Amino acid sequence: MKQATILLVDDHPLLRKGVAQLIALEDNLSVIAEASSGEEAITLAIKHQPDLILLDLNMKGLSGIDTLTALKRAEIRSKIVIFSVSDSESDVLQALKFNADGYLLKDSEPEELIDKINLALQDELVISSPLAPILARSLRPSTQKASIIDTLTSRELENLKLIAGGKSNKDIANKLGITEATVKVHVKNLLKKLGVKSRVEAAIWAVEHNISH
Repeated sequence: MKQATILLVDDHPLLRKGVAQLIALEDNLSVIAEASSGEEAITLAIKHQPDLILLDLNMKGLSGIDTLTALKRAEIRSKIVIFSVSDSESDVLQALKFNADGYLLKDSEPEELIDKINLALQDELVISSPLAPILARSLRPSTQKASIIDTLTSRELENLKLIAGGKSNKDIANKLGITEATVKVHVKNLLKKLGVKSRVEAAIWAVEHNISH
């Protein structure tokens, strides 16, 4: 079994050690490196090209958001999931605005953390359960947004429902009997119509407008 590689970024050694020990118990996951700062994270990410980066939000020196931005600018293809003690609405939304692949709380149950990491590796949305209502409250539906539903094709609506259900492109392709390349085209068009930048925002939009999956 090929192990997915993970880079842990946190300025607290004890927390890194605890998470590393938890991940070591999983046959399909491996911590390839640890960083104690944003600067170190960028160097190690470029060197190792990990499958996923678990990134602390509040660090001394380069912040998590600044690190996230730098990693994206360096065209690091790793999934980047923010890992924080903060459940602040502004922190969560800022992380998603800068295209983080998820936002997990440090007080998550160990089993949930591992589950979310595995989901992120499958290109699915990962947000700690307590954060869902925070996100929903922050995005107020409007007449303009509601009218967008009428412009969606039936296939785009199907894709939106499946995205809201946390399905990956591969899952959607299998469900709808189409290729992943076709799904990517549908998702790209869908995001453009909704006026959002990410699958996370699309999923939140769907929840706000009661589009069930």
